[in-house]
Amino acid sequence: MSHMSRMRQYRTIWISDVHLGTRGCKADFLIDFLRYNDAETIYLVGDIIDGWRLKRSWYWPQAHNDVVQKVLRKVRKGAQVIYVPGNHDEWLRDYTLMQFGGVDVAEEVIHVTADGRRLLVIHGDVFDAVVKHARWLALLGDGAYTAAIWLNRYFNKARRRLGYQYWSLSAYLKHRVKNAMQYIGSFADAVVDEALRRGVDGVVCGHIHYAEMREIKGVLYCNDGDWVESCTALVEHFDGRLELINWIDEWALDPLTGRVPAATELEEEDEVPVLIGMD
Repeated sequence: MSHMSRMRQYRTIWISDVHLGTRGCKADFLIDFLRYNDAETIYLVGDIIDGWRLKRSWYWPQAHNDVVQKVLRKVRKGAQVIYVPGNHDEWLRDYTLMQFGGVDVAEEVIHVTADGRRLLVIHGDVFDAVVKHARWLALLGDGAYTAAIWLNRYFNKARRRLGYQYWSLSAYLKHRVKNAMQYIGSFADAVVDEALRRGVDGVVCGHIHYAEMREIKGVLYCNDGDWVESCTALVEHFDGRLELINWIDEWALDPLTGRVPAATELEEEDEVPVLIGMD
C-alpha cells in the first residue's frame, strides 16, 4: 500500500508564501498536500494571497479558489487556522485580532510546542531591509523574480514532455548566487537576533522562499519555504518534533493519469481515513 493512501495527522502545520493570484503559484501541489495532511492548528505565515500582483492584473483560476475552499473546510472540520499576514498581503494587517470564515488574523503569534518550546511565528518581511527601507527596489526585485518564474514554468513544460519530474530553475539559480546566499544568511541572523531579544526558544518564518531548519546562536530557526519554488511546509509531530516536508518529492499524483485529483473529487466524504500519530 502506498504511503499516500492515508491521511498524515500532525499537531501543527506551517505554510507560507503561496502567492495565490500569480501564475507561479503551485496551487495543485498545495491542494494535494492539504488533502493528505491535517493538523489541530494550521498557520498561514504570510504572502498567501499576492495583493501586489492582483493590483496590477487580475489572475485567479479555479485552482486558487480551491485552495481557499480547502483551508475553510479544515476550519469546518475543527482545525484552528491562524493567518499571519506578510508584505504581499499586508492589507490584512489592518484586520488583526479579527476572524474571517473562522480564520483568525494575527500580526504575530507565540506558538508553544508539545515539548514546551516557545516559537515566534512571523512572516519575516520586517527583517528584510530591502522591503522595509526601499519598497521600490523590492518591487523591482519582484518583477525580476516573476520573470524567472515565467521561464521556470515553460522550462518545466518541456521537462514534462521529456518525461522528467518538476525541477525549480529559479530555486537552483537563487541557491547558487553568492549574494543571494549571503542575503539568506543575513536574514536568518536578523530573525534570530529578534528571537533572542524576545527570549523565545525559536522562530518560524517565511518570506525568503528558502526552507531550512537549524540552530543559530542557540535559537531554533525554521523557515517553512514556499509554494512557488520548493513546495515545502513545516510540521510539528505530537511529541513536539519539528520536520520540514518537501511535497515535490511526495505529492500524490494519480499513477495512471499523472494528475492531481480535481477539486470536485475532494469532498469531505472522499477524504482518506485518518491514522492518528503516523508520519
